[in-house]
Amino acid sequence: MSLTAQLYWAELAWLDGTVEPGVALATDASGRITEVHPGLAAPPVGAVALPGLTVPGFANAHSHAFHRALRGLSQVGGATFWTWREGMYDIAARLTPASYAALARAVFAEMALAGITSVGEFHYVHHRPDGTPYDEPNAMGLALATAARDAGLRLTLLDTCYLAAGFGSPPGPRQLRFSDGTADAWADRAAALHDQLSGPAVRVGAAVHSVRAVPAAALATVARWAADRDAPLHLHLSEQPAENDDCRRAHGVTPTRLAADHGLLGPRTTAVHATHLTDEDIGLLAGSGTAVCLCPTTERDLADGIGPAARLRDAGSPLCLGTDSHTVIDPLAEARALEGGERLRTGRRGHFTPAELLRAAGAAGHAALGRPDGGRLATGALADFTTLALDTVRTTGCPPALAVEAALAAGTAADVRHTVVAGRHIVRDGVHQLMPDVPRLLDRAITALHRAA
Repeated sequence: MSLTAQLYWAELAWLDGTVEPGVALATDASGRITEVHPGLAAPPVGAVALPGLTVPGFANAHSHAFHRALRGLSQVGGATFWTWREGMYDIAARLTPASYAALARAVFAEMALAGITSVGEFHYVHHRPDGTPYDEPNAMGLALATAARDAGLRLTLLDTCYLAAGFGSPPGPRQLRFSDGTADAWADRAAALHDQLSGPAVRVGAAVHSVRAVPAAALATVARWAADRDAPLHLHLSEQPAENDDCRRAHGVTPTRLAADHGLLGPRTTAVHATHLTDEDIGLLAGSGTAVCLCPTTERDLADGIGPAARLRDAGSPLCLGTDSHTVIDPLAEARALEGGERLRTGRRGHFTPAELLRAAGAAGHAALGRPDGGRLATGALADFTTLALDTVRTTGCPPALAVEAALAAGTAADVRHTVVAGRHIVRDGVHQLMPDVPRLLDRAITALHRAA
């Protein structure tokens, strides 16, 4: 990614927990903010004006890019998470490196249009459908990295270990392409990917698909791989009660306890979903400094349940957000649902402050993706930010001092006007500068996938 120094002027900007008017943001060729100057009534000479409210770029801490092809299809009729999973397997079986690159490129561009500047791709479609490796064993991961580069996003590619269909069960026919056979074989392939890709725009981390998909004896291998590289480590955790029940039958403990006993938890780890937790589970996550990524829209769509967000926050676990299956790609909707879920659970309002919700949508997600210098409009931070229009039917009519409250109450991805990544103007006036017709690209990629034999 070729970068140059650039000066921006935000009409309003979120700085240190308050909305400030007239903020100049200088960026340099390394993609960082070098100067922040509030109180400027007009744009300085040469500055790019950003009318509206500028906030730190959103981080999508949990994505499965290929799930975007299920939007609309998986909402038809009555079903459960487990029946939805069958449709997901069908789409996964059709992917090739070329079709995955085309789809992910369009999905990542849709994210940029929603104000997302960094994405964590939970990647487990590794091999050919019959499980044999491609000539380039990391062809699928490299396709995702190319897609993120083309869309202008930062990527944390969470290469996922997936070895079993369930506790004590080998992979089924439609899971063969997810599996490397052994944890050591996964580690060798993931190491090669790490060596090929790691840099400023791309980080390679690790993931345990779930404790049901990685045998207990193999969990420590993944944990060591991540620790040796100081890399992020993510895992799906207790998304469904059935996972908890199966784990207790197989091991006599909850998935969280099993993860803790095998060294998976800690400050570099993010547990995704964590919907069905015991009090002990919450203590284990918070006590180890493990972050939790909630995906409220997906969890609602799949009827997973409402996770214990406020209890996790109160116990000390950092909270971040993801769009997961991409029922919608809208960080504001995810943040709003974080508060909304607690209201439905308790019958009370006001569980999260606007600052907490913005942190979950931004800084906490960047940290979970191995980018602790993201999510702030401050000198030395990553020059990643997004600007929301304040003159739409959803956001107009609120005083400037309450612009964040207005955006969180009613704003959507449709209100994003500008997205800047590493100082580079990726979305300008609502148009992706690298891919001007994202809907057409999405339609072409998804249609081709559905037509694939």
